[in-house]
Amino acid sequence: MKRITYISRPCKAMSDSEVQAISDHCYVRNRENQITGVLLYFCGLFFQTIEGDDAKIDQLFAQIRKDRRHQDVLCLKMEAGNIVRMFPDWSMKYINLDTNVEELNRPVRILLQSILESHQIIGRYTQPAVLQIINQGLNPLIMPARKVEKIILFADLVNFCVASEILDVEDTAAMLNRFLEITSQIISDLGGEVTKFIGDCVMAYFSPELADNAMRACIIILNALREQREAAGADSPMRFLRCGFGLAQGMVIEGNMGSHIKTDYTIIGDAVNTAARLEAMTREVKKPIVLCEKIKNSLGSDWKLVSVGRLQLKGKEKAIEVYYTEHELIDDFAEALHPMISAD
Repeated sequence: MKRITYISRPCKAMSDSEVQAISDHCYVRNRENQITGVLLYFCGLFFQTIEGDDAKIDQLFAQIRKDRRHQDVLCLKMEAGNIVRMFPDWSMKYINLDTNVEELNRPVRILLQSILESHQIIGRYTQPAVLQIINQGLNPLIMPARKVEKIILFADLVNFCVASEILDVEDTAAMLNRFLEITSQIISDLGGEVTKFIGDCVMAYFSPELADNAMRACIIILNALREQREAAGADSPMRFLRCGFGLAQGMVIEGNMGSHIKTDYTIIGDAVNTAARLEAMTREVKKPIVLCEKIKNSLGSDWKLVSVGRLQLKGKEKAIEVYYTEHELIDDFAEALHPMISAD
């Protein structure tokens, strides 16, 4: 026996009769498969619970995820094993809380509205890996740590401290948020995952087979920041948008790190430290993208890579081979390294 409770959003506004038609269809299908449950419609959202045989529930939920009539399907809870049906008499009970104003439904409406608002807020503060675990009906707090290979990307604003001294608080925040928005969106679009914002630094990772995408993300971000600078006015904080990248690859530990007060689902390991050190090296080699030899070996043949030589990175016992990339979309990074004292 398995029970899944999920929330989803219709792709377009639906009338009560349209939702009722969906419910009627579900009733017939569920009755044939001995599936029971309830469908709540509220403020343009579906809240649904389905329960029945494990395989049939898995198959039904897979179909629900693919149904183009709704989007943002999020599994709130998955229960399996020795459980008792909550709705044994309902093959599919439909309740429209937008039109049903019975006194008993008022606290339910308030509760669901609170759940929705909390979900939207938590979703903004929670990284995708945790949301994916939750969406599988699992509890991320009890997920064991695991050792995996990752490509680590560090992106850091250049001369942020100087810019923050020149700009007022609002402009500093606007510039930083624009940088974080651009980098996180491009990284996500190319299959990476942003795991942490550390001040003006973005820490992200890619799967080992996506080395070329990690490099493309750096190039596209650099170009996007250049477009922001070129479109910025003389007094715009966006004129300071420049960054450097460090790329490293290796085994890391992925999992929950923290205490009962505060926990992060993140990655730690030598590759993380190396990527951070390589990003710092961009100032020394005066190139915006610096990478280790393992990244070089994982990349395709389309990249023009130049060896800097063996460098001693802070915190590492042995020197490592360091490279930078040349690309037509990369402008003169050395210009970004000059203090911007005259920019006000």
